[in-house]
Amino acid sequence: MAVQGKAAKASNLTRRGFLEAAATTAMLLAVPARLAFAGNPANVKRHGISAFGDLKYAADFTHFDYVDPQAPKGGSFSFQPPNWFFNQNVQTFNTLNTFILRGDAPPRMELCFDRLMVRAMDEPDAIYCHLAQWVEMSQDHNIWRFGLRPEARFHDGSPVTAHDVVFSYLTLRDEGHPNLATTLNELSDAVVIDAQTVELRFSGKQSAQAVLAAANIPVLSRAYYSENPFDAGSLDIPLSSGPYRPGKLEPGKFIDFQRVETYWGRDLPTARGLYNFDRIRIEFFAERQAGFEAFKKGDVHFRQEFTSKTWATEYNFPSINDGRVVKRTFASEKRPILQAWALNQRRKKFKSALVRRAINLCFDFDWTNNKIFYNAYTRSQSLFETSQFVATGMPDDLELALLEPLRDRIPEAAFGMPVMQPVSDGSGRDRRLLREAVELLDEAGWTREGTVLKKDGERLSIEILIRSPVFERVLSGFVENMRRIGIDASIRLVDPAQFQSRLDDYDFDMVGFALSLAATPNAESLQSVFSPRYANQPGSYNLSGADAPVFDDLLNYVKQATSREDLVVAMRVLDRVVRARQDWIPNWYSANHRAAYWDMFGFVEPKPDYEWPVETLWWFDPVKAEKIGKSQ
Repeated sequence: MAVQGKAAKASNLTRRGFLEAAATTAMLLAVPARLAFAGNPANVKRHGISAFGDLKYAADFTHFDYVDPQAPKGGSFSFQPPNWFFNQNVQTFNTLNTFILRGDAPPRMELCFDRLMVRAMDEPDAIYCHLAQWVEMSQDHNIWRFGLRPEARFHDGSPVTAHDVVFSYLTLRDEGHPNLATTLNELSDAVVIDAQTVELRFSGKQSAQAVLAAANIPVLSRAYYSENPFDAGSLDIPLSSGPYRPGKLEPGKFIDFQRVETYWGRDLPTARGLYNFDRIRIEFFAERQAGFEAFKKGDVHFRQEFTSKTWATEYNFPSINDGRVVKRTFASEKRPILQAWALNQRRKKFKSALVRRAINLCFDFDWTNNKIFYNAYTRSQSLFETSQFVATGMPDDLELALLEPLRDRIPEAAFGMPVMQPVSDGSGRDRRLLREAVELLDEAGWTREGTVLKKDGERLSIEILIRSPVFERVLSGFVENMRRIGIDASIRLVDPAQFQSRLDDYDFDMVGFALSLAATPNAESLQSVFSPRYANQPGSYNLSGADAPVFDDLLNYVKQATSREDLVVAMRVLDRVVRARQDWIPNWYSANHRAAYWDMFGFVEPKPDYEWPVETLWWFDPVKAEKIGKSQ
């Protein structure tokens, strides 16, 4: 917490500048990115850009520090991805088109596509040229010009040109998955200057962070999509230019990504030491236990364990005991963790913050953590846990300068100590908390009729949507407490495809959601979670359905940040308001990755701070593999 306190107290110049910039709503309409990129002079070709600081790596760098540039190529890596993007699904797939809302794509399709620039995993807001060999910006920071590497090739040998880049950006902006389109909200145009040069032109309302996110957008083949509809849900292998391409696959069971040996970018400093496995296989299991059994047999090589009971009691099989499998923890990334339940405010019964708070009071985290989780978790207070963005203490002067103009549109609680989650007596049925919940529901107009609560003839019911049976046990105490006070609570388990479809269409009462935000969040991506503009757009992350216009003002504060210190202040203000409004129910988080793997891999330690894609960082070690009786 001391570090967070220091981050909030920037130099006098930064404090004064940010106070002046944020004092009135009108001033938020100024160009938000104009004062950022202080270390990036205009009209100068550069090898990388940083929104708020200097670049760690010089123009002549040969590789990132978190890789081994001599890492051998070869071997296979089989795993179940712990995270995914866009329309991807970790339990099944029926399309290879990952850039649209429709269908279920396999995770890691993004490994097949190159980008103009790629993020450094050990810097929070830096990005380096990849497909582009240089980047330069205009004086007002609204026009970004990229010079493409002439050697860049698609897998069929055709060159990657400015026409492909322009096609990609305009298509993804206008027709892509909502979470891609959101990133490109403020992209006014993409223009071909010549075959190797392209300009991205922004509206002037973009945040500095949005520029970084835009430069990291996948580049597609214009020629391929001129013959194949972009919006088609197909299992045809799309033409791409990245280090991997799909190989063998069986929908719903597995997909192999094969390393492209002739990958054009293999010797770039942004790729050296990465993409080491000849084959990355993703296995799909409808149920967690089946995946665990496959790992125990050695069919799956790496596993992050998200079930605390399994981690505490079931990692005692022979290959663990004889050392062939390593069980250990790795530090989590220094990124905000959003893990919470969303109550669907599109449904009238959940519009009242009193009702949402009452439901929250029924969740006994202390009992759940002790009896179900083996005390493996910490209660989340915020949607930005494990980051600098969690509000603490009373608002300081910088935070108050942003809160005061919004006073008549946000709860008074946002001006005090941050709203904290209930602390129970650990009994599983804390009478004090349940009594408080009843009082809140009574205040909201719900009265008990027999065994259930009703208002205007409607029963207060809540169905919690889940995709895995493991959550039935986790949620049992929560559901029982809601029933005790008259809420007709139940759990609905659906198959993975139906789960995603119901999320996309907001067809649920309550659902759990986990999202790892960028180390330097951009306002454009946060809009998908908070902005009322996305409350009814299918596929957005605004699962709560909150439609308060004040969120757009709060996100403008994030856009207006011209330093990391400013960003911390703006994000803490957003945190205070979200917690005061009770739009989400934060649940729990872990400070570490719980991981186990067959001991046949090499990797650099310590791991990078901001990302940890094991499948691209690690490599196969044949000597270790031979020792444990595995060869590939």
